[in-house]
Amino acid sequence: MSLRPTVETRKAVPTIEGAGVKLHRAFGFQDPSELDPFLLFDDFRNERPQDYLKGFPWHPHRGIETITYVLSGSVEHGDSLGNTGTLEAGDVQWMTAGSGIMHQEMPHGNERGQMHGFQLWGNLPAAQKMTAPRYQDVTAKDIPEVIDDDGTRVRVIVGSFWGRTGPVDGIAADPQYLDVSVPAGVKKTFRIDTYRRAFAYVFQGAAAFADASAPAGVLLEKEVAGQEVNIRDLSGDRTLIRFGSGDEVTVQAGPDGVRFLLISGAPINEPIAWHGPIVMNTQEELRQAMRDLRNGSFIQPAH
Repeated sequence: MSLRPTVETRKAVPTIEGAGVKLHRAFGFQDPSELDPFLLFDDFRNERPQDYLKGFPWHPHRGIETITYVLSGSVEHGDSLGNTGTLEAGDVQWMTAGSGIMHQEMPHGNERGQMHGFQLWGNLPAAQKMTAPRYQDVTAKDIPEVIDDDGTRVRVIVGSFWGRTGPVDGIAADPQYLDVSVPAGVKKTFRIDTYRRAFAYVFQGAAAFADASAPAGVLLEKEVAGQEVNIRDLSGDRTLIRFGSGDEVTVQAGPDGVRFLLISGAPINEPIAWHGPIVMNTQEELRQAMRDLRNGSFIQPAH
């Protein structure tokens, strides 16, 4: 086995999207080869309704897949194909935009006004850029959760892990999307196939990633299970950790435990022509998409 090193750790950056939604962007609109097949990752988390209620009105997508995971509140969605629905806390929607779709996403807070969710964009290979759009809506109760003897919990949203398989299937990047909770002070190793690009995103608590076994580093004053814990390179809330090559990721949870997403996928290794919510392979394909938007032929007839 070979441990994946941490090649980059960075904080998500505040930004505004849609009609004024305040969110944090972990990556996106930069070098798309870094985390190929993934293009963008947003953390939309607010406690003030005025920061999210205007939502994401009608906008187009082509050539990508969008993965929306709701933790608190809800998201109403509708599209140009007549689909409508609401994602509640714990639900996931995997939308394959393919040849083109117009849709809107309107967030709502819970009883305390809180809204929290994530959106990940996955690229589609050239052979599937113009495939028919489709949705996979998955409710929280249908997402398997595995609990290990040490209290580690993993929700398996996509892919297979610890003998369980997530309900979302048929995704081009053959991804693995896990919601991981590790108790205070516990050190845990997770297998990831070597051919995948991988990243973690911490959204609760803190932890050290990669080789957390060395005693040198920051001595945390708080004790865990009656023992002081030494942890290096502690990564806290809203932190992206990008991993190098290998087949294992090791994490040691901090004194308050940690919850993070662990996401990996097979790189597509194709050229990218990208403008906003449209991602194609060539500039001519991108120009054609813009022409289709202007002349009303963006939505392709069903075959």
